[in-house]
Amino acid sequence: MAASPSAARFATLSFAFLFLNLHLIARGCAGGEYRGEKFQRRASPPEKSLPARPGSPFKIALFADLHFGENAWTDWGPRQDVNSVKVMSTVLDDEAPDFVVYLGDVITANNIPIANASSYWDQALSPTRSRGIPYASIFGNHDDAPFVWPLEWFSAPGIPLVQCPVANSSFSGDCSFRGTQRLQLMKNDVEQNALSYSSEGPKDLWPSISNYVLQISPTDNPQSPLAYLYFLDSGGGSYPEVISNAQSEWFKNQSLQINQDSRVPELIFWHIPSKAYEKVAPWIGVRRPCVGSINMETVASQEAETGIMEILQNRPSVKAVFVGHNHGLDWCCPYKKLWLCFARHTGYGGYGNWARGARIIEISQHPFSIKSWIRMENHDVHSEVDLSS
Repeated sequence: MAASPSAARFATLSFAFLFLNLHLIARGCAGGEYRGEKFQRRASPPEKSLPARPGSPFKIALFADLHFGENAWTDWGPRQDVNSVKVMSTVLDDEAPDFVVYLGDVITANNIPIANASSYWDQALSPTRSRGIPYASIFGNHDDAPFVWPLEWFSAPGIPLVQCPVANSSFSGDCSFRGTQRLQLMKNDVEQNALSYSSEGPKDLWPSISNYVLQISPTDNPQSPLAYLYFLDSGGGSYPEVISNAQSEWFKNQSLQINQDSRVPELIFWHIPSKAYEKVAPWIGVRRPCVGSINMETVASQEAETGIMEILQNRPSVKAVFVGHNHGLDWCCPYKKLWLCFARHTGYGGYGNWARGARIIEISQHPFSIKSWIRMENHDVHSEVDLSS
């Protein structure tokens, strides 16, 4: 028996309604929403919250440019790693931070002749982990750089024996020259270490890894964040040294969603300085309004500027950006309404013979302030600056 026209129309409308609902559900499951002709990624809240003791300052230590595994086939290389551990241990014992940020170039992957460089990454984390301090990490330009064959290996006495990683590390696999990509390093960091607050970040930002946000909240009032910490991958190694437009838009979307009124201060961390650092760099020495102790080289900036600095300078909640990369710079300089800061070269790996140390950041609750200084390997403190002014 044939269906009546009204029944056919009802069936058609029912099918269309069902299809529309399934389409919207699928969009929602994909982590986004449909607005007119554009599909926008929905911002996700910070994956983890860092607890701040009520009324107490929250202190962060920045370890930059450790370069573990550099010249790993020589006696010199492992000695530098031992010295770097001593620097970190001194800073951690002197400052007793609540949190540690590994600010890129944790390892020198282009010098590491093994299949899994995570063993050296683990060594770099060991002073922090052994003290039970939580930490987060981002990537620098050396962390997943392809292995570079030393020219001298092709003359007598030839290629040296490959030194496999030490026991009691998370290394697994053979010793070869394949190197370890960003994603594998981060997966090992996150999966093997309960103290890690690191994250792979959104998959649609790959090959960029380590783009994420953390929230600092008082334990007695977790719904009132003290600050947001943003981590961005500035590239290098396996792809260009740049913060992409997609990363910039991700930050813009995240910050507008979780801190819409810009009430909560935001601190930004990446490895390679943006071109804005070139604009504020002191000419000779370090003079006010900049604060620091060494200004021994020119800024080695990213290859391009794709919009991140414009977004940051237009957000009143962004107080400072922190980078590494340049071992001979440790200054903070004002830029627009925020501060651009270098960390201090922490590791004995990498170029330069300047004294080692670490930048410290302290966030106080009552009254609110963000202050920073440099803690040196010899226990000295210098270059204090108020980043909340």
